Amino acid sequence: MASQNMDPEAASSTAALKGNETGGSAAKGSVTKRLQQELMTLMMSGDKGISAFPESDNLFKWIGTIDGAQGTVYEGLRYKLSFEFPSGYPYKAPRVKFITHCFHPNVDDQGFICLDILKDKWSALYDVRSILLSIQSLLGGAAVIEFDVHVNIFCWLAPINQHGSLNHSLFVTL
Repeated sequence: MASQNMDPEAASSTAALKGNETGGSAAKGSVTKRLQQELMTLMMSGDKGISAFPESDNLFKWIGTIDGAQGTVYEGLRYKLSFEFPSGYPYKAPRVKFITHCFHPNVDDQGFICLDILKDKWSALYDVRSILLSIQSLLGGAAVIEFDVHVNIFCWLAPINQHGSLNHSLFVTL
């Protein structure tokens, strides 16, 4: 039985060595089908505060949005994210990063997110919807901080403006 994270590219390489014809177009077709299915699932889910759509006609590049959760310092803010799907998706994690600058200890200065499901805990069972919900949850809760090479350090005491939202001008990136 195949593992949920078994990469079909690796399987097709093995088959090619054995003399079987398996083209990369079949793998790309299955990724396209999966992404189309995920788009429909996301559109039909009715989840509040998250969305994602392909960027123009490229199904392998999406733009997502996350609204800050109510009752958090991110409330009232909307963040844009970019998704880049590899040809091995869903067996390989997509590259996800914030386009909108986000002040959070798990987001580096280039917008990359330190989240286990986007790294070593990735599973082919995850989809765009679960990624968006996980990132939204990360922004709304106390997370274990796993710092990458670049780290945003900021003050938790002063950055709230009169509306209860983050005052980004008070943050300092080191």
